Amino acid sequence: MAAVRGPAMRMAGVVVAAVLLGSAGCARPGGSALPSVSLPTGPSPSSVPSVLPSTPSPSPRPPPPVSPPTPSTGPTLPASLLGTQWYRLPTTDKVVALTFDAGAGATGAGPILQTLRETGAAATFFLTGRWAETYPNLAREIGARYPVGNHTYDHPDLTKPSDADVRQQLDRAREAILRHAGVDPRPLFRFPFGAASPHAIALVNAAGYGAVTWTVDTRGWMGTSGGQSVDTVVQRVLDALQPGAIVIMHVGANPQDGSTLDADALPRVIAEIRARGYDFVAISAFL
Repeated sequence: MAAVRGPAMRMAGVVVAAVLLGSAGCARPGGSALPSVSLPTGPSPSSVPSVLPSTPSPSPRPPPPVSPPTPSTGPTLPASLLGTQWYRLPTTDKVVALTFDAGAGATGAGPILQTLRETGAAATFFLTGRWAETYPNLAREIGARYPVGNHTYDHPDLTKPSDADVRQQLDRAREAILRHAGVDPRPLFRFPFGAASPHAIALVNAAGYGAVTWTVDTRGWMGTSGGQSVDTVVQRVLDALQPGAIVIMHVGANPQDGSTLDADALPRVIAEIRARGYDFVAISAFL
């Protein structure tokens, strides 16, 4: 009995010791006890990855900043405007472009704008920078209603200045038109006096402009002292009438006699052109 009792007693002691250790926790080196650890409940072991990441997953990076869009520089010049000028619009439709140069006065500007408003005719204006500075209210009204082109700063013959001077004329005019008319004149340009050369046209094209001249000059700027009248203005336009015709008129008065023949003739010009089945368009519609 003693032999049996001894091993049994020793086995019972081991079990008791194991129970006591399990309730107290495992001992660290040095005698302190480690806390007990509870196993988490959740997915089955087969769904738990065998290797856990040693560091937390990085948070998503913020998207890179978006650069602001590049400002538009206006319509691309059509090939038919590179290295040359438009003498008429590239169309076979029965349309006419009324254009008005503003560089040497503004006596006729008010009546011209009034006629255009009353008739609803489209038009295009070519302003010098100095004119825009001199008549800012008129420049603003024109820019709010009609396409505006660059007519240089102070109306020189661009076949004579240096390349640098030509660029300065274009840049100064553009700055003044932007400031006072509130619109960018590019890509429309008209040479003062109609004086152009292949080199001057190349400089204008390089600056982002296409040159627009005219099919018919009314010669209203010559005034009564130059042998012109309302009748001659109207007749010159009608004689040159054709699809895509570009008519040049002026907003100023003749300096000798003070007449404003283009402004005076405009109502009749519009009525006669429409009576022949034509309508009016802005140059910008063909860019």
